[in-house]
Amino acid sequence: MNMQTYSLDVLGLDISFKADADPDRLEQAKMMLEDRFAVLKQHGRNITKERLLTFLALALADDLIESQDELAKTSRKIQRILEQIDSNVM
Repeated sequence: MNMQTYSLDVLGLDISFKADADPDRLEQAKMMLEDRFAVLKQHGRNITKERLLTFLALALADDLIESQDELAKTSRKIQRILEQIDSNVM
């Protein structure tokens, strides 16, 4: 695969990396991080940037776990429906 090199300013940090990723999706991710960080910063004005970033990482991890749980539930529902269809066809 041909990985593209990216240079971004994210939350005041200049980062460069190579990834096989959609540039538009990376920009969306950057905007999401910056928006969520701004909200956290507003509520925790006296908290260090490191602590805010930790809270942000925990919030995003929680969102991921919730999405994975929802995906698993949906997959189980689809599997049950397919099994019902198969049993009705036979």
